[in-house]
Amino acid sequence: MRVLIVLPGALGDVVRGLPLLGRLRRGWPAARIGWAVESPSAPVLQGHPWLDALHVLERRSGARRFVALLRAVRRERYDVALDLGRGAKSAAILRASGAPRRLGLDRTDGREGSWLAATERLPPQGIEKSKLLQFLAFAEHLGLPPAPVEFGLAPSANERQAADELLDGLRPPIVVASLGSSCPSRRWWPEATAAVLDALAARHGASTVLTGTAQDAAFAAAVGSGMRSAPRNLVGRTSLRELLAVMARARVAFGPDSGALHVAAALGVPVVSLWGATSAQRSTPWGQERGVVSGQAPCAPCFLRHCPIGRVCMRTIEADAVRARVETALGA
Repeated sequence: MRVLIVLPGALGDVVRGLPLLGRLRRGWPAARIGWAVESPSAPVLQGHPWLDALHVLERRSGARRFVALLRAVRRERYDVALDLGRGAKSAAILRASGAPRRLGLDRTDGREGSWLAATERLPPQGIEKSKLLQFLAFAEHLGLPPAPVEFGLAPSANERQAADELLDGLRPPIVVASLGSSCPSRRWWPEATAAVLDALAARHGASTVLTGTAQDAAFAAAVGSGMRSAPRNLVGRTSLRELLAVMARARVAFGPDSGALHVAAALGVPVVSLWGATSAQRSTPWGQERGVVSGQAPCAPCFLRHCPIGRVCMRTIEADAVRARVETALGA
């Protein structure tokens, strides 16, 4: 049996697809399982113990590389292919796999005609159903036995050493503020972030760490300049695998809806997540419902990438509410 997961997308989606991978591995222990993914999220899958093959597409590659990926997928001669990506790109990979069984989502859950490449479609999942449970619905459709929700993520020894060096000198508890998000509409505010971190340092002796990509550098600088205590600024300084190892050392992580918080939750780290433009019901990191703090606005959730009215929903999230939720997680 050869099985292909097609989920090219964002980091948070890839992390939420891992329990399906685990379910496939347990249900079909002798199967050869592959995954088609775009390069930004690929490191979280590299060397994963449940995975046999990884087909990586550079996100901004041209048609030639995409065709090469399709040919590589085709050569594997997959028997079953699962389209979790629900878009035109994932549908093209699904179709190119040549698998006799090609599973996709219902038309009401897909976009860009992705359902047309499938030979079998799942029942409608609905917009508010957790994405992780939507992905596990593929296992239900295949008749795989129930299994615990697990992610199989852990830093390597080298990655743990890198995290030790990045966090050298910091005393526990370590609180990580994940600053960035793939959509600007989801961002919180630097002054509020600074207030939360200062309060945690003063009340609990917490060591505070800022994480994010190089694009978050200006935000991180604004947070740091607004703090009385000095955070450890790791923004733009970690690879994805190093970020994983840093998150594994955290006592709590908080921030707006982002893939980094899904990584933290997959490692068993308590997460406090801030919501406005996107749906907490659909996308809260697994098992972290108690850490949800939602903003209020008539238009939320809008799912827009850019907010035309100044992120009203995120502005209504008060620093004291976030601090209190983080303190609860610290106590737990």
